[in-house]
Amino acid sequence: MPKLKPYLLPLAFLQAVVAMAGSLFFSEVWHLVPCVLCWYQRITMYPLVVLTLVAMWRKDDKVYQYILPLSVIGFCISLYHNILYYAVNWGIRPDWTGPCQAGISCTTRYLEWGGFITIPLLSLTAHLVITALMFLLWKSEKKTT
Repeated sequence: MPKLKPYLLPLAFLQAVVAMAGSLFFSEVWHLVPCVLCWYQRITMYPLVVLTLVAMWRKDDKVYQYILPLSVIGFCISLYHNILYYAVNWGIRPDWTGPCQAGISCTTRYLEWGGFITIPLLSLTAHLVITALMFLLWKSEKKTT
């Protein structure tokens, strides 16, 4: 684990940048309007770019303390979004669609690469990767203290 520690934060930064760039590409280049849940996920992802960059610059080994809350909240929103998306698109009509009642539907099929890779799944993956990297950083910090 000590050999991986120097790469955990840069990898989290890279993942956050790719996720932010991807979401901006979908909305600004392809003109796909984000749904309410997509906005919530962006709210948790965009600050991670700045926070991870500042943490790298300051060499902050305790960055997980303020990255994990955002990434876990984003992961939970994204997990809910994916459950809702796949339930509706597989023919299950849940009554708990919540924030998807107004504006663009949270279950709109914009793209499905390979039949299953969707925008909500990309967000779930990005939040999961950052969360996992921060947990690894936390574990490596515990071992050194």
